[in-house]
Order: sequence, then C-alpha cells, then structure tokens
Amino acid sequence: MHQAYCIQNISIVNEGKIELADILISDGRISKIGKFFIPENARVIDGSGQYLLPGIIDCQVHFRDPGLTHKGDFYTESRAAVAGGVTSVIDMPNTRPNVLSRQILNEKMAIAGEKSLVNFGFFMGVNDQNIDEICSSSTSEYFAVSDDGLYFSGKGNLLADNAATLGRLLAACKCIVAIHAEKEKIIEENEQAFRQKYGDQIPIGAHPAIRSHEACLEATKMAIGLAREHDGRLHILHLTTAEETNLFRNDIPLLEKNITTEVSVHHLWFTDADYDRLGVLIKWNPAIKSAADRDELLKALVDDRIDIVTTDHAPHALEEKKQPYLQSMSGAPIVQHSLNIMLEFYKQGKISLAKIVEKMCHNPAILYQIPERGFIREGYFADLVLVDLNDSYTVSEENILYKCNWSPLMGAKFSSKITHTFVNGNLVYEHGIFHEQHKGLPLTKAL
Repeated sequence: MHQAYCIQNISIVNEGKIELADILISDGRISKIGKFFIPENARVIDGSGQYLLPGIIDCQVHFRDPGLTHKGDFYTESRAAVAGGVTSVIDMPNTRPNVLSRQILNEKMAIAGEKSLVNFGFFMGVNDQNIDEICSSSTSEYFAVSDDGLYFSGKGNLLADNAATLGRLLAACKCIVAIHAEKEKIIEENEQAFRQKYGDQIPIGAHPAIRSHEACLEATKMAIGLAREHDGRLHILHLTTAEETNLFRNDIPLLEKNITTEVSVHHLWFTDADYDRLGVLIKWNPAIKSAADRDELLKALVDDRIDIVTTDHAPHALEEKKQPYLQSMSGAPIVQHSLNIMLEFYKQGKISLAKIVEKMCHNPAILYQIPERGFIREGYFADLVLVDLNDSYTVSEENILYKCNWSPLMGAKFSSKITHTFVNGNLVYEHGIFHEQHKGLPLTKAL
C-alpha cells in the first residue's frame, strides 16, 4: 500500500517550462498536476519556494556489486545516489564476474533487487568471447552493450583499437553500442615517453598528456566513421575534449540521432589545474583535461551536441587511490553530488534549470528507451526530487554516504540542497533521513 502525497505550491521544472502547481502522488504514480481536491489520506508537503524536478537518471555508474563490494555495493551507493536526487541508474559490466552472459546479468539483477534504493538497469559487456551471441540475440534485457574501458577486455581488446570488431558489432547489434573512446596504442606510446623521463615516478600532472587529446579524438573519429558506414547505433561514453564535441550533431532531435554522446560531471567541474591540489584523487580515464576543454564541453551540452550528463561513479578504497600514479586506480565516487554540481552551474548563469532537467532526466529516458520515467507527467512513475536553491552545505566526512567514505569534492560548498527524493512514489529521502522499506525496481526498456 502506497502512502499518497500532495506537494503544494511547488515550481515544477519539466519539458522546457517552470510552472507553479500542486502535484498528487498515489499508487506509485503521478496522479494529478494542477489544482485538485486533496484526498484525506494524503500527506501534504509544502513546496513553497522550492523546485520539483524529475528524478535524475544516471546512465553510467559502477556500483561494484558483485565481487568488488569493499569499494561499494548496491545498498551503499544507491543510498548516496538517492540523497543526491538520483532515482534510476544504469550499471556498467566491470564487476566480478564481468557481465558477459545472461546468467550473470540475472544474478546481478537479483542482487540489485534486494539491496538498491533506486531503480536499476544494466549494460551487457562485450568482448571476443561473447560477440557472436551479442550480435545474434535479443537485447531486451539490457540497455546497451559496452567494452567499459580496459577492465575486462584486457589491453589490445578495447573496441576503439579494433575496427573490425567494432564494425561488426555496429552492423549487427540490435541495441546501442557504448564505447570507451581512447586509442590504447597512442596512450602506451605517451606513457613510454614519460617513463623514459621519470621512470616509475611519473607525476599525476602527466595524466592528461598520456591519455591525450589525440588518443581520444582518433578513437572517437574512427568509431563515428564505422557507425556511419554500418548505420549502427553508437554512443560515446564520457567525452573529454573540445575537439571531439565538433564531431556530434545538434541539428536534429535526439530521437533521430544514431550517434550520441555524454559528459560526466567531473569533466565539467575539475580541470588539469586541480591535479596540484588533489593529485591521484581525480585520476579518471579518460583524463580530466584543460579549462578550455571543460568550457567547451559545457557549451556543447547547452547547445545539444552533447546529449546527456552522467557520473561514471566509480568508488575505490582510499588506499587503492593513494598510490603512485601508475598504480593508482582510475575513477572516483561522485553520484551523490552530480545534481548539486549542475545546480552550481545554474547559479553561475551557465545553464538553465530546464536544460539541466533535459540532460539529466528527459534525454536519458529518450536515449535508452525507458518508458514512463524521466518526465513529470500524469500517469508516469513518481520519481521526483525537491531542491531548495536557497540553502547550502559543505561536503565533509560527516555527510558523505559512499562506502569508501571519501570524495574528491571534500570541502566544496554547494549553494543548493536536495530535500526530498521520491522513487516509484515512495518518499525515500527527506531532509537527511532515509525511509528504506521500499526498494527500487528493474528499469524496463521500450520495445
């Protein structure tokens, strides 16, 4: 039995507009929007002065479950996500075992069903061992196939380094092919040059020179050329360079695009100047690059060359990060703070609230064909987040919710707060308090 809720006097940000209205939530759905008779059993929430957004759909996370749960798991990371206004995630396949079969996918789905506070979907991993099955079978159980970096393919097997394999996949696969676009050969040559200068003590500041603009640009250009040749459905994960943004279109609607891309929030927030301050804590693949790259990524997001915002949330134990550059693991936790980051850009006049909702809510649902989510519409699932744009907080050890218990954002002050998060009509997060009796649901895919 679902508790009914009425949120009154709330500014609803949805489908390019901001409208003051009331909203009724009942039976897990958005029942009414506007003015209406409030049922006696409804709990009333005063939304005066606040904004209501669709729940964030984060289409690239690594929740580490199963097999790597010392870093994070579906319970801990979904708890952090819901505190940040994220109501649905799509998890990547580089868990242990790697998600390379339907059996492993089903086992992972069962784990998420028992533990996750947010809705969940999955990418299927692809390599030389399972490509025949991927190309010949239904893809209704997952949202895309991905090589997901080097983590299970091994060096030399990245799709961006294997034109024949990628071309075959783009020609035959019935769903999105989402790739990590860096040329490993270029990266290895760059790394060798730095080894000759520094030995094994390469400074972290060399990271964007090793995982260079050229490595990213050449991989993305190659992949786009193959997608056009084979009329395939290509998605480039976590774009990082200004040059790459010019390879994508903004003259047609997202629904008509066969080639799409995303930006992850850390590539919008940090620059290479932050390596001096944060060191390996901001070691990501692809690398954080220059302020000029960051600024062009945000510009491309606003003008629709970039289609969605993700986090690439990738927690590691702090001792796994605080290693010399070559040994330090790539990735960091950030899902709790992605909406806060984007709201800071709004406060700075760089992006509108409507555009944030488009890139974090509407477009993920469109891109991955997720029905009845991502919009505030009557009859849709009540995945909703309330934000107060006039409150602030500072990221600290006391309010970080990741299992790894650290963040590269430590000490950052945000000038907005997430106050309430609803998942499937259930109030899961409320002013720092969690209501965990309801779990998230498996995301479905429109056929």
